[in-house]
Amino acid sequence: MTHALTGKIALITGAAGAIGLATAILLAARGALIVATDMEDADFGPLRAAIPDEGHLLVLEADVTDEAAFGAVVAQTVERFGTIDIFFNNAGIEGPVAPIPDFPTDGFRKVMEVNVTGIFLGLKLVIPIMAKAGLGSIINSSSVAGMTGAAGLCAYVASKHAVLGLTRAAAVEWGAKGIRVNCINPGPIESRMMTSIEEGASPGAAAEVHDGFAATIPMKRYGTPDEVAGVVAFLASDDAAYVNGAAYTVDGGMTAA
Repeated sequence: MTHALTGKIALITGAAGAIGLATAILLAARGALIVATDMEDADFGPLRAAIPDEGHLLVLEADVTDEAAFGAVVAQTVERFGTIDIFFNNAGIEGPVAPIPDFPTDGFRKVMEVNVTGIFLGLKLVIPIMAKAGLGSIINSSSVAGMTGAAGLCAYVASKHAVLGLTRAAAVEWGAKGIRVNCINPGPIESRMMTSIEEGASPGAAAEVHDGFAATIPMKRYGTPDEVAGVVAFLASDDAAYVNGAAYTVDGGMTAA
């Protein structure tokens, strides 16, 4: 087992979701100390069970769209551990599935608030901590939907394109200060989010949507949260010391087809 992240402080948003949970577990296994945050009603049970040592895990509830609440998370992280070395800016929602003329405006605004404003606030609040230390790695969660279109998911697609733009802007702005900012662009991953999208696309026939979608992917399957976590761990590590402003697809070849 590698311990390349020993002693690193990793802050993870959306930590109770499939990818956030898998990433927290992997980074902890590689030696990082984890600060995990998610919404108040999130189930942190699996995370606490996987990382039972309270000295290596701090769980904090916060809405990433609330600047004061997430600012308190950042402040508590620094108070407890002194700095933030790794920031997995991961919280996001899928939103409704509907054609643009039928898409609920409130639903569009909610997706943009969480997926774009939430990512922006994470950058705004964490970058100053990393700049003070003169180093840091930020990994934003985008999606293959940030690189291509998808019918019925206009808000999600728009929001994930925006994450790619924020990633590039931050990378250019802060690279000289020792802060690397990259993003991951997962394809379909076995998770609650994908099941929700499948059900929204064809109510009552999610399994058929899943199988049909998987058949279009060159690797003929969905990815796993662990496979995404491995890419996040690489970007968080010194092995990626010269990787800045990059978008890493984790999609089984979906965007190559």
